[in-house]
Amino acid sequence: MIMIKSMTAFATVEKTTDDLSAIVEMRSYNSRHIDMFLRIPSPYQFLEDKIKELISARITRGRLEMRLQIEDHSSETAALELDDARANALMSILGQLKSKFKLKSDITLDTLLNAGGIIKPIENPQNGDIIWPVVKECTVLALDDLDAMRRKEGDFIAADFRQRLEFINGCLNRIKKGSANLSEQYQQRLKERITSLTQNIVELDPARIAQEAAFLADRSDISEELTRAASHLNQFEQLMQSPEPAGRKLNFLLQELNREFNTMGSKIGDAAIAHLVIDVKSELEKIREQIQNVE
Repeated sequence: MIMIKSMTAFATVEKTTDDLSAIVEMRSYNSRHIDMFLRIPSPYQFLEDKIKELISARITRGRLEMRLQIEDHSSETAALELDDARANALMSILGQLKSKFKLKSDITLDTLLNAGGIIKPIENPQNGDIIWPVVKECTVLALDDLDAMRRKEGDFIAADFRQRLEFINGCLNRIKKGSANLSEQYQQRLKERITSLTQNIVELDPARIAQEAAFLADRSDISEELTRAASHLNQFEQLMQSPEPAGRKLNFLLQELNREFNTMGSKIGDAAIAHLVIDVKSELEKIREQIQNVE
C-alpha cells in the first residue's frame, strides 16, 4: 500500500454551539521543515500552544497556515473592559499631534474608538473550559480533512513515481545487458582499429589484443554501480510504502541514483548506453521535482 503524502492541501471546518461559533481554516505548502503560522484572535492567544501540539502530532514537514475565527455569545464573555494604558497612550499621542500641527479639531470619543483596541473583551480564564473543546474538535476535523487531501494528492504522485521507476528499471536492465560482453566488444574494436591503421601489414597478436581488451573492460566495469542502483531503486519502492514520512530519504536516494548513473555514463564509452543514461537522468529529474512536494 502506497503511503506517500503531498505537502499541499486545504481544509476548513466550522462548528456552532449554543454559545460559541468557531471556524478553523488550514492551508499547507511545501517546506523543508515544519513551519506553523497561526492567526488567532488576541483574546484567545492562550489556545496557541494547545493548537500547535495538535498540529505537531499530525504534521511533520511543510508550511502550515491556520486561521481561527471565534464568535463567543456566552454571557460570561459578553463583558467588556477599558484598556487604560492604550487609551492614555492614544490621548497623549493625539494631543502631541494636535499641538505640533496646530489642529483645531477636538479629540472626540469617535476618534479614540476608531483607533481601535481601547475596548476589549474581559479575558476570563474559565472560558477556556467552554472554548477549547469546540476549537479542539474543529482543529482535529480540519487536520483530518487536510490529511485526506494530502493522501489523495500523494496517490497521484506515487502513481507517477511507479511509472517512472518502471522505466528506469527497464533502462537499468538494458544497460546491464549492454555491458555484459564488454571484453568481446573491445577486442573486436581493437582488431578493427589496428587493421584499419596498418592495412593488414602488421600481424595481429590475439593474446595481446585480448590483454588490452581485458584492461579496458576492467576500467569500464560497472557491476558495482549496477548493484547499488538496483538496491537504491528497491529501497525507493519500499520507502513509498512506509507509514512514516519519507520525503527526505527519497530525496537522498535520488541523489545517490544520479551519482551511480553518472558514473556508468563516464565509465562506458558506448553510445547506446550513454543514451540510456541520459534517459534515466531525465526521469530522475522529473521525480526530483515532484519529490519536493512529498512529506
